[in-house]
Amino acid sequence: QRLLSLLNERAHVAELVGEVKKREGTPFFRPDRIATVIDKMQKSNGGPLKDLHVAAIWREIMSACLALESPQRVAVLGPEGTFCEQAAIEYFGGAADLIYCASFDEVFHATAAGSAQYGVVGVENSTEGVVTRSLDLFLHSPTHVGGEVSLLVRHHLMRSSNSLEGVEAVLAHPQALAQCQTWLSKHLPNAERRAE
Repeated sequence: QRLLSLLNERAHVAELVGEVKKREGTPFFRPDRIATVIDKMQKSNGGPLKDLHVAAIWREIMSACLALESPQRVAVLGPEGTFCEQAAIEYFGGAADLIYCASFDEVFHATAAGSAQYGVVGVENSTEGVVTRSLDLFLHSPTHVGGEVSLLVRHHLMRSSNSLEGVEAVLAHPQALAQCQTWLSKHLPNAERRAE
């Protein structure tokens, strides 16, 4: 009960801060401020909670309070469950209002047009290097990079039976096929690869 009461006190203060920010025209979302607060909390952490967990808890508290000040609209590559969505939640917290887009082009358009305040796109991965479409869009868009998230990306092969025998084709996003080409060549060398 006490923890909930303190969280709601903080939320009330966030609402008041939001009113001041509106009047002064100062930015609502400041990643540097969030990083400073989280760093301070981790340094004062005496355990037994791990610093990683303290950071996650505080990121969500700050995200929820920021949503009371001004909900953050963030365009991401959809549908739900994409790595872009995961990166957005890690960066903005779970209270961000995510707008799911069908392509990176739509993410850039939504951000540039103002229907989203921020956009999250893939830029680079360790297997395939840069995501060229994103870099091309940065060249022709008024948007700019405001932050960065590194994710551990894992792909899973789904099938109705628990065997690789008889797999004739693998259907996936072109980027996922490229990222998994070494595994596919080793385990399913004769399977057709179809970019969907």
